[in-house]
Amino acid sequence: MTRRKICVVTGTRAEYGLLYWLMKEIDLDPEMELIVAVTGMHLSPEFGSTYQQIEKDGFQIHEKIEILLSSDTTVSITKSIGLGVIGFGEMFNRVKPDLLVILGDRYEIMAAAQAATVSRIPIAHLHGGETTEGAIDEAIRHSITKMSHIHFTAAEPYRRRVIQLGENPSFVFNYGAPGIENINKLKLMDRRSLEDSIGFEFGSLNFLVTYHPVTLDSNGPEGAMSQLLLALDQFPEARIIFTKPNSDTDGRLITALIDEYCERHPTRTIAFISMGQLRYLSAIQYSHVVIGNSSSGIIEVPAFKKATVNIGDRQLGRLRSASVIDCPEDQESIASSIRYAISEKFQNELASVDHVYGDGQTSSKIKEVLKTIKLDGILKKSFYDYPPH
Repeated sequence: MTRRKICVVTGTRAEYGLLYWLMKEIDLDPEMELIVAVTGMHLSPEFGSTYQQIEKDGFQIHEKIEILLSSDTTVSITKSIGLGVIGFGEMFNRVKPDLLVILGDRYEIMAAAQAATVSRIPIAHLHGGETTEGAIDEAIRHSITKMSHIHFTAAEPYRRRVIQLGENPSFVFNYGAPGIENINKLKLMDRRSLEDSIGFEFGSLNFLVTYHPVTLDSNGPEGAMSQLLLALDQFPEARIIFTKPNSDTDGRLITALIDEYCERHPTRTIAFISMGQLRYLSAIQYSHVVIGNSSSGIIEVPAFKKATVNIGDRQLGRLRSASVIDCPEDQESIASSIRYAISEKFQNELASVDHVYGDGQTSSKIKEVLKTIKLDGILKKSFYDYPPH
């Protein structure tokens, strides 16, 4: 029997963490063949060469698509997309997968989708239908949706939005966010083990901070990041873990500001290029509030019954739980939101918070669709009018 050849592409540490259990499901299924292609930040020493973690987890990496240039300007990002299209085009011609699986909205994933479209390879896309109005991810995500043929959304409103974009409801599945499955399946580290692993002790007040560039903001990230750091100065008793930004435009500016801040406060701060999913999710357990503008603060953190202070417009439009506090990118608003998040009143309310991204039973359902769905004729899509005329 011919096994269905499934190619999974990953370009960042966070995205790989979300794909891990699906990759396991595919790899263990005797009727499927997993092809792993890594690109982007995974292959960069600057971002921790995280492809090594994929190998440590027992996956064979079949293809490495080098695209990153030693710059984070708009020009270099654009060139990286071009390199990605070339590299993936060559790979698809060699490997000839039956189906491509991609997640999210980053530029390297768009390059893979473009190459697959021209190569006439069906695409299955996770996390479509979401909105992030402060980032170019918004346009990239919806573009990938239109290039894709099978869709796995994280919530019912996102499923409806993918259909609204003209996709056939028969190929749009709402199985929830894979990040929730990570939380349920991983055996998280106890406090002492985590402290030993990262070389950092938690205190009576702990913050986990991740801030990424807002790619549609013409003012650049320095001002907003500086305001965030000034707000953190108002909590001198807090122990702070920073995770550094992705390889987006101007990401190095944010990294430099984080490094400078940690140098000024060496006894109570630490920064990581990549913590890895296990250590990152374990750190959420022992943090009083997660601060920044990462999607994890919206999707995964509420499942821990923890507070999120979400700064600025990067996640504007995403569904959020009552544990998420939105605030503008200025010092006083951020500090005020943190004070509210750590207040006894808000902390007591967190126990009753519901998260909105599914029950964590995601990967096995997606795998079954990937294995059984008929691919004959799937490349020829008709635009589905929603609501139907």
